Amino acid sequence: MNLASPFSVSVVAITALAFLGLPIGHSMIAGSILYLLLAGLDMGTAAEQFLNGMYSNYIILAVPLFILAAELMNIGSMTERLLRFCDAFVGRFRGGLAHVNIVQSIIFAGMSGSAIADAAGTGKMMQMMMTKDGKYTPSYAAALTAATAVIGPIIPPSIPMVIYALVSDASIGYLFLGGMIPGLLMAASQMAIVAYQANRHDFPVEAPTPLRELPGITWRAFPSLMMPVVLLGGIYSGITTPTEAAAVAAAYALIISVILYRSVSFADFYRSVLASARTTASIGMLIAGALVFNYVVTVENIPDSLKVILTSWDLSPTGFLILVNILLLLLGCVLEGTTILLVIVPVLIPTAQALGIDMVHLGVVIVVNIMLGLVTPPYGLLLFIMTRIAEVPLRDIVRDVLPFLWAMIASLGLITFFPSLVLWLPRLLGYQG
Repeated sequence: MNLASPFSVSVVAITALAFLGLPIGHSMIAGSILYLLLAGLDMGTAAEQFLNGMYSNYIILAVPLFILAAELMNIGSMTERLLRFCDAFVGRFRGGLAHVNIVQSIIFAGMSGSAIADAAGTGKMMQMMMTKDGKYTPSYAAALTAATAVIGPIIPPSIPMVIYALVSDASIGYLFLGGMIPGLLMAASQMAIVAYQANRHDFPVEAPTPLRELPGITWRAFPSLMMPVVLLGGIYSGITTPTEAAAVAAAYALIISVILYRSVSFADFYRSVLASARTTASIGMLIAGALVFNYVVTVENIPDSLKVILTSWDLSPTGFLILVNILLLLLGCVLEGTTILLVIVPVLIPTAQALGIDMVHLGVVIVVNIMLGLVTPPYGLLLFIMTRIAEVPLRDIVRDVLPFLWAMIASLGLITFFPSLVLWLPRLLGYQG
């Protein structure tokens, strides 16, 4: 690559602007406009690309709606009732609260679609419950909460899968189905680690909930537990599209919190909408920047060039997936997941298609990799969030999260080598890929 070429200068400009503190979305837009200027192309193409991309993709609307659903769920008493439900069933085992942390993440995974929303929503409460009376160290509780939050966007619904569908044209519904078994597999690996550590370190056993109280606890949590059923049932019955299902999820969370539980005031609702708008604006700007930069990448013919190079290596589909895993795990250490999805993944898709790799399988493998990046130092956004919540040094959380990270990497290896773990449920519902 010519170091003085417009594309090289554009990449250097994007990197420099991001390093100086400009948001990555703005950096990509600025760098792409610089490319158009140096290449002698119409700079108005930048505006055309992100306006057409943002306003013609109905699927993008699912992102703010899932974010709003998560916000509404967190401000109401849905979180508290679900935690009480989880504690009633798994809290009685050794290391019970650690198991509760994992189980509540499985349940919340069917509601928000965002790892950060899951960690922020239940992180403080789980941290308080686990560290009360010195039952667990603050760093262990924080590390476990960060690790379990990773499950959220793998089990449907999933905002990263929505974004992957945007760049790959894969079916959101089948992507959601494909994430079910890998998500449960990762949860099982985490519970195995907790069980081992509980016996080795003699974790405390919680007082068992009397059997006579279980029906009442389940009944109080039942409306919250029905949210994944309403959301996914609408998608797979054909009643709603995934975007419409996101709207239904937000409306359902609002109705349950305001009318049934009566735990949300107008001021709370206003703050939730405001927080959702801010998060959506941040993601939207990142998508806009990626749309413009992807146009630059397409003009430079980089996907096809990479396809020729990788094809010349005579990689098998499994070999290519191993290469993708290594690349994304490394990138996840330094880049935000949405950036990887919008900038790196589109370059890999043509090669994957040429090798006959299923787009749903590839999508789930990519999303799992990106989620692992959230708990991989030095970037590890979930680690930073839990550092603030728990008020403990980052190095302590990193030390305690490593066993869970290795267990999740092992789960990633299984779904890489055995595509049926991803594709069994989609094919059961008619997927022909």
